[in-house]
Amino acid sequence: MSSIEYTVTGMTCEHCERAVSEEVGRIEGVAVVDVSANRGTLVITSAQPVDDAQVLAAVDEAGYSAVRA
Repeated sequence: MSSIEYTVTGMTCEHCERAVSEEVGRIEGVAVVDVSANRGTLVITSAQPVDDAQVLAAVDEAGYSAVRA
């Protein structure tokens, strides 16, 4: 399993965390999603490579912006 961290802007609460987690969790291969509004981070863990573009698009779909840390 490998982990990738992203910096997410615009999150302020648990609802924000849930929205990002739900969208990113739909990506095939993502096993664990850890989102923190306090730290402004998203960490995904997967057994196979996950395309950054898919992750960034999922975060955008949730209404936020992200960049790979």
